Amino acid sequence: MFGIHDLALFVVSGLLLNMMPGPDSLLIMLRSGSQGWRAGSVAALGIGTGVMVHVLAAALGLSALLSASAELFTVIKLAGALYLVYLGVSLFRQPAANSAAGAAVTLPVLSYGQIYRQGVLTNVLNPKVALFFLAFVPQFIAPDAPDKALAFILLGCIFNLNGMIWCHLLVFSTAYARNKVKLPARIGRWLNRGIGTLFVGLGIKLASD
Repeated sequence: MFGIHDLALFVVSGLLLNMMPGPDSLLIMLRSGSQGWRAGSVAALGIGTGVMVHVLAAALGLSALLSASAELFTVIKLAGALYLVYLGVSLFRQPAANSAAGAAVTLPVLSYGQIYRQGVLTNVLNPKVALFFLAFVPQFIAPDAPDKALAFILLGCIFNLNGMIWCHLLVFSTAYARNKVKLPARIGRWLNRGIGTLFVGLGIKLASD
């Protein structure tokens, strides 16, 4: 169909790739753990929107331009790295608070719009995602496919659906743990700093690769 082959292998490979830890998973767990499953779900939807931006850009050839332009790639990569570092530093500056329910760690509440934008930007500003789609998806499209762009978009949607399933498993498991485990504020501060350090480390890694 549409020149797509080995669809089952694509689905399994895509699911395994989505399960690899990274900034997206960290953001989902952070928001689910601090504001509950709805906030985590909004973050996941923002990430899914970012994935579709990359899919459409790759299908339209914009990602190929990014791949060919070292300067443009570097600019977007540094922007993404700075954003991850910004998220990490913001966690260092935000104290954990005790809730009235009994010492549950919370972060300052963000609106769903802010959380959604965080999800979109965390994904869109990572140019490696764009290059990943250029390298991975075409392997499952036949050279003589009648409409390669349509096949690319269809596979991208399947990949994104896999990602949303995995992301929401993270959402509900993290939110469940949040409701079951109550941490004192002192441990919460160190937890915030640990997550912030991971974001900063991911930003530095993105900038240096």
